[in-house]
Amino acid sequence: MALVLALLSALFYGSADFLGGLAARRAAALSVTLVAQGIGLLLVVLAMPLFPAEPPSIIGMLWGAGAGATGGLGVALLYYGLAVGRVSVVAPVTAVCAITIPVLVAISLGERPGPVALTGIAVAVASVALISRHDDPAGKPQGHDRSLAIALASGVAIGAFFVCLARTGSASGLWPLLIARAVSTVALAAAARVAKVPFVVPRAVVPVVVACGALDMLANALYLVAVREGPLGLVATLASLYPASTVVLARMVLGERLRPVQSIGLACAAAAIAMITSR
Repeated sequence: MALVLALLSALFYGSADFLGGLAARRAAALSVTLVAQGIGLLLVVLAMPLFPAEPPSIIGMLWGAGAGATGGLGVALLYYGLAVGRVSVVAPVTAVCAITIPVLVAISLGERPGPVALTGIAVAVASVALISRHDDPAGKPQGHDRSLAIALASGVAIGAFFVCLARTGSASGLWPLLIARAVSTVALAAAARVAKVPFVVPRAVVPVVVACGALDMLANALYLVAVREGPLGLVATLASLYPASTVVLARMVLGERLRPVQSIGLACAAAAIAMITSR
């Protein structure tokens, strides 16, 4: 069940990213991210009474705050990297790091996936690299390129988010999500103020941003439940397959054509899921 929930979280993470990308075409990316995070914060506050639990320990709170800080930083760096760097570098490197960090941490903590599951993790790493592959826009400057550094930082931050959320404890209900989302929302608001970016989005974009924020929070909740019940390495790997649903939605909704390398990546993702869930 934990692995099924992890796959569902990947579906909703990818759907949220797709909607966020649509909204960012008509509004500042930082504004879209801030409003979506705020929507998620509101939803988790409303859901708290439905899932009563004791607040986490101080250590659990710190892990939750770490999840908020790393999650917000990872998303901000990803948007920045896609704006100023080479998409063909930023997207796949970020996605691969987002898998690699939790797996390395899980192994260091004593998790020992079987040979088939380990092979599945390796195939999953390859799949997200292939699925996330994009052509660079014409005229993208090549001098003093910082794409790799930005992508590595973003991927490490997103991977750290998965680890931090997993370490918040198993008996604290939705408290970790509340703490994490409060921290990330405040941090993004501060960044928007410094950058002089509006705290609102155009009215026409509001429904898309609301849906983005809601789906992202749902994905976080599913991942939190999954990682409480299952091994971090496998759960985080499956959750990190979110680029697959983003690409599929782009094909279905926008009519974007899948490049051959992306089709191969989707096939690899399916193979990885079969290997990991057959452990």
